[in-house]
Amino acid sequence: MMEMKTSYLGLSLKNPIVAGSSPLSDNIGQLKALEDRGAAAVVTHSLFEEQIRHEARELAHHLEQGTESFAEALSYFPEPEEFHVGPEEYLENISRAKEALDIPVIGSLNGVSVGGWIEYAKKIEQAGADALELNVYYLATDPEQTSQAVEQIYLDILTEVKKNVGIPVAMKLGPFFSSMAHMASRLDQAGADGLVLFNRFYQPDLDLDELAVVPNLVLSDSGELRLPLRWVAILYGRVKASLALTSGVHTGLDAVKAVMAGADVAMMTSAILKHGAKHIARVLEEMTSWMEEKEYESISQMKGSLSQKSCPNPAAFERANYMKVLQSYQ
Repeated sequence: MMEMKTSYLGLSLKNPIVAGSSPLSDNIGQLKALEDRGAAAVVTHSLFEEQIRHEARELAHHLEQGTESFAEALSYFPEPEEFHVGPEEYLENISRAKEALDIPVIGSLNGVSVGGWIEYAKKIEQAGADALELNVYYLATDPEQTSQAVEQIYLDILTEVKKNVGIPVAMKLGPFFSSMAHMASRLDQAGADGLVLFNRFYQPDLDLDELAVVPNLVLSDSGELRLPLRWVAILYGRVKASLALTSGVHTGLDAVKAVMAGADVAMMTSAILKHGAKHIARVLEEMTSWMEEKEYESISQMKGSLSQKSCPNPAAFERANYMKVLQSYQ
């Protein structure tokens, strides 16, 4: 019989498919449907730093910079009532999810400073979360801020949270570091139990009728798998932290690629939002069919078999691949 079990953040999972952070986790019925269709774990939607510290002096300082010239700038910041749930409701949702589900429930915090994260990291643990994902959604726009200062933000947040909770902590990262491998290594050494690659930085759009900057949500497709696939493959075997691949996992073959690159789990969000919880069952069926056809007996047998350290041509993940792609076009 096919062995689909894997381990992520020290948690034993029945398969490598994890339902990523999304609005679906607001509803216990939807979470139960994800579990019933095969999800091995769920990551709750994020509790935002802005929800915790909307009135904080540090945040107010950054928000108000430049607003003398652009008075409308403050309007881009959401009011507390615009969030789906408040901090206390968020914690209650985690408690209810733990009561209703048999699979691990991973909490999520989204922000850019230590601040109120520590208190709520503790509260998320107390609410029963099996692990915590820190989604550091930070876009460096100050030309005076160095890359070292940006990296230190991530390290400070991780260090402080790890000091205050006992559950595993994963760092969800964007790809925009000048040395991704070095940053991953530093986070690994600082105690990260997992690295989630990658966060999608949603890009604003311009409304030419209203002459305004507007939010624009575009769900991923399988084409976005390549960026995290490359870095999971490069980092596999070089860091102790668990590796989760997210962005672009839509099919069973996408999930197979994630595992063979070295991921412990493949996180799905856009595909579930597009197709519903039932899509997880289709993905798992496609995975197992492919494994049977190729005579793989387990996820552990596959894991990392096409990582940079294991594949026949390690240079394919580096500059050689760039040259080969260009030369292959006719």
